[in-house]
Amino acid sequence: MKSSIRGVNIEITPAIREYIEKKLSKLDRYFDNTDLLEAKVNVKVNSGTQKVEVTIPMKQMVLRAEERNTDVYAAMDLVIDKLERQVRKHKTKVNRKMREASYSREFVVIPQDAIQAPEFEEDELEIVRTKTVDLKPMDVEEAILQMNMLGHNFYVFKNAETDLSSVVYVRNDGRYGLIEAK
Repeated sequence: MKSSIRGVNIEITPAIREYIEKKLSKLDRYFDNTDLLEAKVNVKVNSGTQKVEVTIPMKQMVLRAEERNTDVYAAMDLVIDKLERQVRKHKTKVNRKMREASYSREFVVIPQDAIQAPEFEEDELEIVRTKTVDLKPMDVEEAILQMNMLGHNFYVFKNAETDLSSVVYVRNDGRYGLIEAK
């Protein structure tokens, strides 16, 4: 698995880089083809707290975890533990659904987010980030799994049953809602 490691308010030393790459290599055993995978790692330091974020975009899902700790090595250990739990918990279920729907088992990196900084005038609304998503056909249950793995409170997808663009979201009462476009 390739890795892209970036530091914010911290210099990524060869020792830190080597430790992160070694920890990420533990995830290789869970995937068929790691040559096409790229882990994006952000290490941030704010007021003595080290935050490690790891995102691994794939064709049918995105693995993501983040942790804070006073030690960057401990934070990385906690992130890898989270990612391993996510993979073990969801890989069997997601792969079963992919096989049932005849999806390709080949993992491919999805396009990177586009960040735009439009012209801003005081009386206009400002868009500070634009994301492009590839709507994958999946059922509602798989969309909820993806949303939970990303740690988001909503997820946009193409409903495989209705062929409509849909959004699942977490309601204030902790249950899930579904919005379907006509």
